[in-house]
Amino acid sequence: MCSSDLVGEVAAAVRNSSVSMHFGLYYSLLEFYHPIYMQDRNNSYETSEFVQNKMLPEMEDMVLRYEPEIIWPDGEWDTDSSYWRSTDFLAWLYNDSPVKDTVVVNDRWGIETRNEHGGFWTGPDRLNPGVLLPHKWENCFTLDRISWGWRATATIDDYMSPEELIRTIIETVACGGNALVNVGPMKDGMIPLIQQERLLQMGEWLDLNGDAIYGAVPYRVQNDTITPGVWYTKNADRRQVYAIVAEGWPGRTLRLGSMSVFDFSTIELLGNPGRTLEFSAQPEGILLTMPLLEDVRSKWAYTLVFNVFSEK
Repeated sequence: MCSSDLVGEVAAAVRNSSVSMHFGLYYSLLEFYHPIYMQDRNNSYETSEFVQNKMLPEMEDMVLRYEPEIIWPDGEWDTDSSYWRSTDFLAWLYNDSPVKDTVVVNDRWGIETRNEHGGFWTGPDRLNPGVLLPHKWENCFTLDRISWGWRATATIDDYMSPEELIRTIIETVACGGNALVNVGPMKDGMIPLIQQERLLQMGEWLDLNGDAIYGAVPYRVQNDTITPGVWYTKNADRRQVYAIVAEGWPGRTLRLGSMSVFDFSTIELLGNPGRTLEFSAQPEGILLTMPLLEDVRSKWAYTLVFNVFSEK
């Protein structure tokens, strides 16, 4: 864990932010070379001195000190949840802790718990099923495809491109998931410049296309039946459906098989304000006339807004 002053400062900054943010903490259950943990492991986990005397007291102290809204444990893979005493901690967390009414947790509480238990599933790292799952889930991935930390030997090809990063976020949200984007700081705490650039590019895209991501939920279909790389989300409050073209600019026409002229009244393109797009009915779906790319503000991926007659 970081020093208490640093964690407290980060918690205060998140809670005092002008935008809606939630404070969460990561905790590694496993400490690879801790002597007490190694003793328990050598005893085939029939003893639990590490959990009793270090892990549980630290986790409870973490909750009491910082009152996180998200608890993200990790490193559970050596043994099952009975060794980690996960149910004991969770019973306290949800019944008696100061965050019992607000906290959410992931599924990493024992070797048998991923994609089975928890407020949201994380499965393996880079979970991206491409289909709607029956439970809330999260795609946790790194900008460096190889490492969760900083590598002095990393090349530019080791990092996700802006197109790949934004496409991953789109696919994740369309299938009902959260996107957790990890950066690996250097030893002085600075984020490497290429990772800063990717975060700024992600922010630039979201600043324009965020309506299709923030507060959006899955549509009745996740991706288009005719054109690859088109993903759908919806916002029932606004009575809008979003079709996000995530595989590059389609050209002057775009055929969509998952929408019909009976589903909506008008179509707009985010980044092309004040203009509605022309479209025509097709035997399967619709055919849209797209604007010139030079007139469009968005980069990397492009969001069509369907103003629907009724929420589906």
